Amino acid sequence: MRALILCGGAGTRLRPITHTRAKQLVPVANKPILFYGLEAIAGAGIKQVGIIVGDTAAEVEEAVGDGGAWGLEVTYILQEAPLGLAHCVLIARDWLGDDDFVLWLGDNLLEQDLQGFVDRFEADRVATMTPTLTGGQDRPAAAQILLKRVPDPHRFGIAELDREGRVVHLVEKPEQPRSDLALVGVYLFDPTIHEAVASISPSARGELEITDAIQWLIDHGRRVRSEVLEGWWIDTGKLTPLLDANRLLLEMIEPRMEGEADAGSRLDGRVVVEPGARLVRSHVRGPAVIGAGSEVVDSFIGPFTAIGQRCHIEGSEVEHSVVMDDSSIVDAGRIEDSLLGHHVAVSRSRALPRATRLMVGDHCQVAIGT
Repeated sequence: MRALILCGGAGTRLRPITHTRAKQLVPVANKPILFYGLEAIAGAGIKQVGIIVGDTAAEVEEAVGDGGAWGLEVTYILQEAPLGLAHCVLIARDWLGDDDFVLWLGDNLLEQDLQGFVDRFEADRVATMTPTLTGGQDRPAAAQILLKRVPDPHRFGIAELDREGRVVHLVEKPEQPRSDLALVGVYLFDPTIHEAVASISPSARGELEITDAIQWLIDHGRRVRSEVLEGWWIDTGKLTPLLDANRLLLEMIEPRMEGEADAGSRLDGRVVVEPGARLVRSHVRGPAVIGAGSEVVDSFIGPFTAIGQRCHIEGSEVEHSVVMDDSSIVDAGRIEDSLLGHHVAVSRSRALPRATRLMVGDHCQVAIGT
């Protein structure tokens, strides 16, 4: 089995961060989102990984390299325009060959173990090809999808199941959903999917939809298995879900002190202080991570905060936030529910006349407290 990870797309919902950075490389709990997917794929015993890249190809390739850090062999496949998930399968046809494969959306995070999901797909295929186990009545599943009940199904690809739990219909972002079962960004396919993606037409938004390709399989008599995810799943494409993912992953950390803290500092709960980080007269209440080489002086770092590498925090409070590498927050009062990019400087002006001074790019959001 192979894996195809999708890392194209412009990440418009996370601008301005994604003006200069691939959305799949935005960190949560101080690790790029994409790396969690690579770990899951490696943990499932998959070695051959294709990564679909677009405008941010150079950055993704620099971060992932040849995949050796995860025991993977990575091939990069360029998608020149974002023409849909099924289009990614179409352009990866030669690389995928006739192997089964996992299709993984690079900006998704989920709690479920990928190994079990893959094992159940393979076990079903073995069972249906063994007459003594099934009587030879069923064809092997051509696809397996993961579903999650959601309160706002009109925002997602939605699956309808029959009374026996078999997938009978899928639709992308329906105006009037007939189900609350959203497709999670992890799919398993056998080679039949190649005929499907070559047979469908672009949707109204000009993309080849993976939901249409799976529906083609169903309409042509192929069986599609489904499982309902009981744990959490987060599409990190917006600020609030990204902060939610940061919170959930920080809740799993174990305390670790590899930096230093002076006698005037206090650490409560699950706190990670990475090598070279330094705490001076500061209070960190976990779960929280202080990145390598960062300095926190006369400050409070509250729960669910990830401070990146080489940051400087002084005379400030930061809580439920992600601060990316090489940023500084000085005398800034209290900051919460925030995402700060690389090389960001936040400070309180002492010059007269007192005023809020901003240099803010396109698509930014600024909320100023009293």
